[in-house]
Amino acid sequence: MNFKRNTLAIFHEHPDWFKPLFSELEKRKFPYKTYNAAAHSFSPFMQQEDLSYKVFFNRMSPSAYLRDNTQAIFYTTSLLSYLESKGVRVINGSKAWRYEISKALQLSLLDSLELSYPKAVVINHASQAVEASRELRFPIVVKANIGGSGAGIVRYNSAEELQQAVSEGSIDLGLDHTALVQEFIPARGGHIHRVETLQGKYLYGIKVYTSGDSFNLCPADICQTTNGQELVRNACAVDAAKNGLKVEAFTPSQEIINNIEKIMRATEIEVGGIEYIIDDRDGQLYYYDINAMSNFVADAVNVIGFDPHVKLVDFLEKETNKKLEVAI
Repeated sequence: MNFKRNTLAIFHEHPDWFKPLFSELEKRKFPYKTYNAAAHSFSPFMQQEDLSYKVFFNRMSPSAYLRDNTQAIFYTTSLLSYLESKGVRVINGSKAWRYEISKALQLSLLDSLELSYPKAVVINHASQAVEASRELRFPIVVKANIGGSGAGIVRYNSAEELQQAVSEGSIDLGLDHTALVQEFIPARGGHIHRVETLQGKYLYGIKVYTSGDSFNLCPADICQTTNGQELVRNACAVDAAKNGLKVEAFTPSQEIINNIEKIMRATEIEVGGIEYIIDDRDGQLYYYDINAMSNFVADAVNVIGFDPHVKLVDFLEKETNKKLEVAI
């Protein structure tokens, strides 16, 4: 088989998250090329045979604006649609990306699938926030439609506190001027649940323990297990601040796994994660976040017993070889 041309493209803008993926690819001597999502271009008249890759893996993150790469977010929507129109095999393509960058769209999907989610109202102007909260239980959060890594989420403990923020003009609706006014769910046991999937199927689950003061639950940033064992955060910057999060492995019920796989089929997210939470007040389960740009947990072998990057690269190899076989 001829590997002279690059056959796998990995599109991203984060400097550290994907080092374990690159390491696994290099260990296997599997050809790939990275493309910087923050400085990229394409020509609509180009055909698939003019491209230097057969498979395009979208690892773009909506949190790019936190790294001064806002321009990459909406550009990616056009790029993915173009590649799909040319017959390129795109992993986490345009449909998955649309769900990634719209929490409002995620809620509409959960509702259509008859899955429970925290009660919310979608607004497009800060002046609507107080009225939107009238039928909600406080505390509430105002959550930017395009977030990522917990960005753009602010908690308000009372209607008066929310009104003050509106009056002061301190509510930020984010990049697309759209946000959720949503009930804040106190987590039973002090943790949320995160389930990672590959090819739309269950891969593993973790519990992430948090004080509730931070909404950044990036699994690659977690620094220790629940028994205090320090984790090697090999997917994050070496100077990343310790964030106090703790993690442990767990396996959800088959019903929850079935629901999560149903979400992934509907969104066409092939590599991603779902977060859900148990309300400490009444034991109700709520699905609340759908991630197409989902990182694997740090030091995975010590946490879940295997390296998910091995399984991910198995998948990437298989998809790339399929395209090469068709081309021969």
